[in-house]
Amino acid sequence: MRKLYLHTGFFIWILCLMGLFVLAFFWEQLLPIAQGALYVFILLCFLDFLFVFTIKRGIIAQRILPERLSNSDENLIEVNIKSLYPFPIYVQLIDEIPFQFQKRNFQYKMFFKGGQEKVLQYQLRPTERGEYSFGKLNAFVYTPLQLVMKRYISCENAMVATYPSFIQMKKFELIAFSQRLFDYGLKKIRKIGHTMEFEHIRDYVQGDDMRTINWKASSKRRQLMVNQYQDEKSQNVYTLIDKGRSMQMPFEGLSLLDYAINTSLALTNIILRKQDKAGVFTFSKKVEDRVVADRKSSQMERIMEALYSIKTNFQETDFSRLYSDINNTIKQRSLLLLYTNFETRNSLYRQLPFLKAIAKKHLLVVIFFQNTELERMVQKPSENIQEVYDKVIAEKFSFEKRLIVQELIRHGIQCILTAPQELTLQSINKYLELKARGMI
Repeated sequence: MRKLYLHTGFFIWILCLMGLFVLAFFWEQLLPIAQGALYVFILLCFLDFLFVFTIKRGIIAQRILPERLSNSDENLIEVNIKSLYPFPIYVQLIDEIPFQFQKRNFQYKMFFKGGQEKVLQYQLRPTERGEYSFGKLNAFVYTPLQLVMKRYISCENAMVATYPSFIQMKKFELIAFSQRLFDYGLKKIRKIGHTMEFEHIRDYVQGDDMRTINWKASSKRRQLMVNQYQDEKSQNVYTLIDKGRSMQMPFEGLSLLDYAINTSLALTNIILRKQDKAGVFTFSKKVEDRVVADRKSSQMERIMEALYSIKTNFQETDFSRLYSDINNTIKQRSLLLLYTNFETRNSLYRQLPFLKAIAKKHLLVVIFFQNTELERMVQKPSENIQEVYDKVIAEKFSFEKRLIVQELIRHGIQCILTAPQELTLQSINKYLELKARGMI
């Protein structure tokens, strides 16, 4: 599609001509100059029109989108642009990106030599899961005269789904299985004792634990032999995601719920790579989006689709329904990583009986969030009386969170209190720690 538009240079010329004719009205000697300028302007407009509209299809533009967008990450978008004009031109590119980004002036200006091809790259960071609709890709072409423009439209109505952060998932997969865990914030956990899964007998090498020596095999071979053990496999690990009112609090453009969803995806990938079974429950008034723990090749895709389709709500969370569903569904002792948020001890006390009941049959880890805004307020020096009052209230709420941790530990429930941006690291650390200690 091609349309004729007037460049801002056209209106500048018009203003200049109007000024000349106004002066000529008072000073007649300027009238010939004004008339000459008008003729020159008309000639330039005609020439510019011919240059721009000489070629029927002067610009070829194509937007290249990824198959999926990764939530909370920078996603690369490419636009290939080729000029078919034999002379230099300018292109003003306006891409109608999805409304979720709230950008109405998303444009680039580029200079092209005759027949030149360029690749434009830009990044978008979505903060919501769901479908993102791209509109028209508009290319406005004009010559150095900058009088008229022609618009080319391409790539209309492209739809891309935004999934939980699979970029973060791949990043933490590489970190978790690298030999430099400490550099990235992952703790190196010392194994305590041995798991019960025997793998094979091998030759002793210097540094092996003396307790693993197999004396019977050593006497037969007349050299030291040791038992080789491996981590237990096929253990059930569930991530339980609270999608109620308390998880809708925003942090850096992302809700606590989406932090939990992104973490669940990254952790699920590591669980499956460790040969354990991964499953997901989401709940508020009732348990929904249930994926039973398994380690089939299709399990990762099933969990990703379940996390993508989670519908948020602002209802009060019912932990009694969660306990009932876990009791009826999960028969084998499992590791349960519960992502929720408690702001006060009263909110914890209402749910504590159900958490204790779950912890009797399963290894439960309650993971909830620090209020980082309050933490910053506590650390900030007070400059007036009002800020002193605000700081005291912030310290009270911060202290309340630490009391919740102590209360959970007192009842034998493991817990993690973490800032949202550290949630994934803390969760992976906890899983690897419990697995290394043979607690699952």
